[in-house]
Order: sequence, then C-alpha cells, then structure tokens
Amino acid sequence: MATFHDVFENRIRFEETDMEGVAFYGNYVTYQDETFNSFIREAGYGYDRLREAGWALRVVNVDLDYRAGATFGDELVHGMYAERFGGSSMTFAYRGRRADDGAGVVSGSVTHVAIDAETGESTRVPEEFREAIVAFQDERPEGA
Repeated sequence: MATFHDVFENRIRFEETDMEGVAFYGNYVTYQDETFNSFIREAGYGYDRLREAGWALRVVNVDLDYRAGATFGDELVHGMYAERFGGSSMTFAYRGRRADDGAGVVSGSVTHVAIDAETGESTRVPEEFREAIVAFQDERPEGA
C-alpha cells in the first residue's frame, strides 16, 4: 500500500459549517484541491511550472467518502499520493483526518487529465512531471 504524504492542514472555520455545526460536505472538494496543489508544489512541479511547460490540468472526476464529521475549530491534516498514471490522465488518492485524534474524516480520489495549454486538447502527461511525482513519493504509481 502506498504512503499518504500529509501536505495540507486547515482549521474548520465557522463559515465552513452547516446548521448542525459540522463542516459542510462541499468544502471537502476544496480541501482535496488544496491538498493536490500542495502535493505537486512539494514535488517541485507546481502550476507555475506546468504553465511554463505549456500544459495544464483539468479535473475529470472527484470521489469522496465521508467517514466522520469535523466541527468548528477542528484541525484537519490532508494527505495524498499518486495512485495511477494513464497516457493523459492521473489519479491521486486523498484522505483527511483530525489532527488531535487521527480519526479519518474523508477519503477518496481525484483524476486529472493533462491538456495542451494552447489547444485545450488532451496530451500525454510529461515524463518530467511523472518523474517528479515518483521521486517525491518514493513509490511508483501504476502506469508510471
């Protein structure tokens, strides 16, 4: 089993909670996205480098399973790892847990497709990006 890399932390703000005082489920898509951004940045291949290389990413699938509620003031730790690379796609596993007791709050995955920044057409995920991810997580995803 691959190792999650904890790359993003946040504290649940009052405005992120619903009428029951629990973090609104839709916010977890944002937390997942922040985790992905932090993951690729820490791997040394953030969005600035993507743009410089002439390609971009588009989310094509988000999957989230909610395990437990987080409430106002809870600190969450979010982790990720690359599970699979296809030709133009890549899937990353995601999890979020409470910092104080380690309880799992959310898990899931996100799939991106690489596109040519100029044409908007799908393109092969560059080898340099694949290599940066493998080096960072020290494990080879399926298809990498």
